[in-house]
Amino acid sequence: MHTDDAPDKPLLPLAGCRVIERSRTAAAAYAGRMLAALGATVIMLEPPEGSRLRRATPTLPETGESALFAFLAAGKRSLVCDASTTDGQNLLERELDGAHIFLDDTPVSELVAQGTDSDAIRRRYPNLVHVSILPFGAFGPKAHWVGEEVNVVHAGGEGFLLPNGLSATLFPNRAPLKIYGHFASFQGGCSAAMCALSAWWSVPRAGGQFVDISVQDAALSVGAFALQRLGDGSLEHRGTRSFRYGGVFEAQDGFVELLTLEDRQWRNLVALMDHPDWAADPALDDPLERSRRGDEINVHIAQWTKLHNVEMIVSRAQSLGVPAAKYRTPEEVLTGEHERSRQLFSQATLESGVQVDVLVAPFQFRCTPLQHPMNVPAVGEYAREIVQ
Repeated sequence: MHTDDAPDKPLLPLAGCRVIERSRTAAAAYAGRMLAALGATVIMLEPPEGSRLRRATPTLPETGESALFAFLAAGKRSLVCDASTTDGQNLLERELDGAHIFLDDTPVSELVAQGTDSDAIRRRYPNLVHVSILPFGAFGPKAHWVGEEVNVVHAGGEGFLLPNGLSATLFPNRAPLKIYGHFASFQGGCSAAMCALSAWWSVPRAGGQFVDISVQDAALSVGAFALQRLGDGSLEHRGTRSFRYGGVFEAQDGFVELLTLEDRQWRNLVALMDHPDWAADPALDDPLERSRRGDEINVHIAQWTKLHNVEMIVSRAQSLGVPAAKYRTPEEVLTGEHERSRQLFSQATLESGVQVDVLVAPFQFRCTPLQHPMNVPAVGEYAREIVQ
């Protein structure tokens, strides 16, 4: 028997859904994090020494705790489970008996020995949604390949395309190793969470399903436009990829992004810049001609933005219907009026007792706010809540 959420806890969309998570990677952990944010009870099964994500950088200067793990584990529970032992396998079986969704990024080479390969899970738990989240999927020629973030972000194409635009201009000599953070892994985690919910929704009719998530595939889907252009015979590269005109520009006190995809937005951009003489060229009324002369246009825009501050540019642009936004610091994001209004951040209590603000989820519900205090669990802390 398990003791779950307190009866007075607000009813969230996934209240009553029980998720077991075995995560070595940010991709699987992020999938669990999304489900936990929606109200599912997510139980991490960790090795005795704790998940390796607990030691991932960056760390918080005050306590040395992993900031990445704090975000990924907020709102979850933790049980120690060494699936290579008999006791660990018994615990895993017991937890899966009462679960609706099983998130697992255990390498293919270890699954059969642990009894958690897709066939074994299907036989024992016919109504369980079993989601495998691996760098290159659980089947196919790359299933046994090991891949970290740097591998999958390049295998997914974005490493070839980024950095570009102003980043490449400002720092032309920096090696393009990878995008900062866990871009590909979070894409894989999003795919895993959405596919898990789709499969769970169909359990009454179809029973349990095995869902095979490839992080490479998920990352590849982000570059759909690049793939489309590749099919047309155009190979994009970080050195040449950009919007024909617009993008990120330096202002007096920061950076701003301007984007004009429609004719009306172009006309309003010209109005924003007080109708400069160069923009009066009748040829620029043709969007194809603007595309051909994009580099020339961007030189003029860059000269203009450097003369003004960010807030003026953004406020005037938005009033004129020109898509524009400020590049803000992390502190500005945390305290922003927009973010406060949408309740995007909530307090999480770390194992050390320190409280930090974390993103609740990249989505919100009007009628069922997701904001609620969260704890980052200590290794195995859920064991004392279980009544044998």
